[in-house]
Amino acid sequence: MATHKSALKRIRQNEKRRLHNRTYRNRARTLVKQARAAIESGDLEEARKATRVAVRDLDKLASRGVVHKRNAARRKSRLMKQLAKLES
Repeated sequence: MATHKSALKRIRQNEKRRLHNRTYRNRARTLVKQARAAIESGDLEEARKATRVAVRDLDKLASRGVVHKRNAARRKSRLMKQLAKLES
């Protein structure tokens, strides 16, 4: 366990940020899941809308540092790939 004042503060900050980031990560997972469900349903317009919302949210997470930018890019790529498959 940390004994320095600065280390104790860092622990408190990390815990607060972890809890804060968790809500954003969960929201992103939900939006991606909704986009996948819309793609699987076959409704092209709804799928486009849901995918756009999910991609926007992933971009926000990456810019804030909640998830790594390549992690966000990979998720966006997979979503867009599924959407393109539906469109063709």
